[in-house]
Amino acid sequence: MPGNRPAPTMDNIISQLTDFKRQIDELMARIDIAGKVQLIEALEGEASESDFWNNPDAAQKTMQRLAKLKSAVDRWGTLADRIADAIELAEIADADMQAELEAETEALGEIVETMSLQAMLAGDYDNEDAIFAIHAGAGGVDAQDWAEMLERMYLRWMEQNGYKAEIIDRSNGEEAGIKSVTVSVKGDYAYGYLQSEEGVHRLVRLSPFDSASRRHTSFAKVELWPDIQSDIEIEIEDRDIRVDTYRASGAGGQHVQKNDTAVRITHLPTGTVVQCQNQRSQAQNRDRALQILRARLFEMERARQEAEMAELKGENVDAGWGNQIRSYVLHPYQMVKDHRTSVEIGNTTAVLDGRLGEFIEAYLRHKVSG
Repeated sequence: MPGNRPAPTMDNIISQLTDFKRQIDELMARIDIAGKVQLIEALEGEASESDFWNNPDAAQKTMQRLAKLKSAVDRWGTLADRIADAIELAEIADADMQAELEAETEALGEIVETMSLQAMLAGDYDNEDAIFAIHAGAGGVDAQDWAEMLERMYLRWMEQNGYKAEIIDRSNGEEAGIKSVTVSVKGDYAYGYLQSEEGVHRLVRLSPFDSASRRHTSFAKVELWPDIQSDIEIEIEDRDIRVDTYRASGAGGQHVQKNDTAVRITHLPTGTVVQCQNQRSQAQNRDRALQILRARLFEMERARQEAEMAELKGENVDAGWGNQIRSYVLHPYQMVKDHRTSVEIGNTTAVLDGRLGEFIEAYLRHKVSG
């Protein structure tokens, strides 16, 4: 019973704090905080040059990168200092301060846990914004309704976790739901955290669109790309694309209803299609669509290289879109299960309201340990 556990001694507290210090030192080395400090100094040197703002776009990108690096370094430095201060205090504290140190140790333990999770997001693009898309799959109108349910779930998760979500393009279903939606997600580690959601999501329920109320299985696919915009070095020739314009639908202001401001770009060599309708002009929609196309082509090339490397290593590579990552069962019982990590949550309502933290954390730990 927790209530029968003996209170920690000061030696126990010092031991815990020392262990936290070891964990944080190892994590800071793994994500190369020292290298980030050197990069900050180099970027600050660039920013101090007299001609730095001659190219405002490049200067703004540099300042944004500098702000992200400083934020990361400050978070880790602040935590390391706080642990060091707690150890120093514990080594000289008397019994009157033990309760305060116990509370501080517990609080630090929670922060170390969070930061260790964030340290798993050390990929090249994990700290980038993201482009997130949902597509209805097999299942007809049920699948389109399922895609809209997923849209609601992810928008709630984004709101709850402080991300700024903006719908770039949305295609409604004929009877209900949506055929697809593309969302811009801005915030710290948006791409890193959302990697856990990429793949096929399966829904089992009594169909509200079946007059006999039979059980139906529906599928939707989630796609993800890092939104690194013009930093992506992908050349797109004019002869390789077809640009179509059309009248935007849905919310966005009256101006989008009167003119063909929405843009659809087809990349002919790969058949990749991107659309954008949320900007105020056709030119802005075209520019944003090209940014998204570059991101998609970049991710396709990266996936191809990873698949080739995996084949060389003898790993089993299956890029089929039938790879189901998670099942949401609403009938005959209620359960959401991730098939990669075996995490199960019985409260399906909470999950569909944006409770995805357990799935995301388990996936990141699985990815690192795998």
